[in-house]
Amino acid sequence: MRTPHHLDAHPRPNPYEELAALDDGPLEETPLEEFLPEERDAGAEDAWAPPDHRRGGKRRRKNRFAGLPLAVKAVVGLVALAAFAALGDRWAVLYAEHRAADTLKDRLDLAAAPEVEIGGFPFLTQLADKRLESVKVTVPDVAADRVSLAKVSATAHDVTLDADGLTSVRGADVPRFDGDVLLSFGDLNRELGASQVTFTGEGRDRVRARGTLPVAGHDLKLRAEARIRRQGQRGIATEIGGMRLDIGDLATYRPGKRASEGLHLTPKASAGLARETRKAKALLSVPAIVQRMGVPEATVRQALADDGELAELTGSPRFVRQAERLNLIDLALDNPQVLRSLGLDPDLLGELSGLTRPVLADRLALAFELPKPEQGSVQLEDVRVEEDGIRVRLSGSGLRVGG
Repeated sequence: MRTPHHLDAHPRPNPYEELAALDDGPLEETPLEEFLPEERDAGAEDAWAPPDHRRGGKRRRKNRFAGLPLAVKAVVGLVALAAFAALGDRWAVLYAEHRAADTLKDRLDLAAAPEVEIGGFPFLTQLADKRLESVKVTVPDVAADRVSLAKVSATAHDVTLDADGLTSVRGADVPRFDGDVLLSFGDLNRELGASQVTFTGEGRDRVRARGTLPVAGHDLKLRAEARIRRQGQRGIATEIGGMRLDIGDLATYRPGKRASEGLHLTPKASAGLARETRKAKALLSVPAIVQRMGVPEATVRQALADDGELAELTGSPRFVRQAERLNLIDLALDNPQVLRSLGLDPDLLGELSGLTRPVLADRLALAFELPKPEQGSVQLEDVRVEEDGIRVRLSGSGLRVGG
């Protein structure tokens, strides 16, 4: 039989008794108001508003700006003021440029308003002082004698205004200016060449003309050269040289009175006389031609009677050179049948006789002269042939615009 357990001599303490021992007695009555927050005046209580979750709200930005030093605030204000002033100044410049362009268009009777660019800053200060640092004017398509100037550009310096404000400018005095004029090859091709002659630059002072020229219903191949030079203070002159009209491979016409000029057979056509008996006999049957060529009459009679003698005569180098030197224009009126047998149209030769050097040179002339101003002076400084045309530098002084 198991032995019963004995209780411990020191039993465990009762937890409830320990809690009771901590009791200090009954609680004293404490007013409820001591446990509640103090009530604020209902009128002073802020109205409820939803929280502002935006990053950097107005209050926050305002507080940040308010926290900036006074010097920084002053700099920001000055920068803003300067920006508005610059914007107003640029607006005034644009307005003045527009008014000046319209005025120049009307007074110069231009097809389109020119481009006007007023330099210097600030503009309003210059306007108040009635003096502009610089004014650049670019005028396109200016008529000058027989040609059009593609662009005339000039910059006036130290311009004095006759004005009572921005909207009442009566005129201006230009003490000095400089600029340039462009005579484009594209305009020359259209106005002088009528799409049949092309002008291109060749060197610093030469222009080459190549194309075709219609004469008596025939398109003759044209070649010429023009030397560009300044003429006086305001003019450009052209000296046309090397003029030549080719009638196929048959003949070449060079206007003029010298022995090398006129209408001459080409080397190919002269050499072909040895192979074309009919043409050779037609040429040698005219006494005037034989005399000019210097062929003995006995030799001519033998050649006309014997084809072998004819081939020997016309095939000699001396005869070919003599045939090339022969001016066929002189024989056009008296011997039209001979020219026709050579393959030349007598009507064509008749018009060629009137196409003298001055007439042909006038068709290719590139000369022009700048207009003379009512006051002051304008002069050309330099003339140069460039890739796109003829460029002329100019200068002037003492001009008066308007007023």
